[in-house]
Amino acid sequence: MEQTHQMQFKLAADGKSVHISRQYAAPLQQVWEAWTDATILDQWWAPQPWKCRTKHMDFSEGGQWLYSMQGPEGEEGWSLCSYEEIEPLSYFEGKDAFCDEHGNPNQDFPSIHWRTEFSENELGTLVKNHLRAKSADELQQLISLGFREGFEMGQNNLEAWLAEHSR
Repeated sequence: MEQTHQMQFKLAADGKSVHISRQYAAPLQQVWEAWTDATILDQWWAPQPWKCRTKHMDFSEGGQWLYSMQGPEGEEGWSLCSYEEIEPLSYFEGKDAFCDEHGNPNQDFPSIHWRTEFSENELGTLVKNHLRAKSADELQQLISLGFREGFEMGQNNLEAWLAEHSR
């Protein structure tokens, strides 16, 4: 499938934040569901050949998404997203942290605040992600782990999933 939209990745002047946007040729409802339904997230969230596996997800304010990224050689890394605020079909925000399989935070890695915004337009749906770390060093640590490349691979997976499941 030909890629129709490129991910925009911009570091903020403060060095602690990054702004990522991507346009999808799909309706808002479908894109929202792809970001908020664990069965769909598991199909696109991980960069290939890795796979995302949800242990549990409660997409509600105060709820959490505990998931792992599983590599082709048996590698496994866990993350926990804690949802703080949700406005259906508009945005959600919360904190994402590396953790163990029980959701206990790994203090060796940064915890990142996310705000993911959705807006429908004539091309489909625009998704904007605003990530903020406690410090510029923590954001650089995340980026040095391959975040930008991995996230873009996941976004490409989402674009392919949306095309395959177009409504």
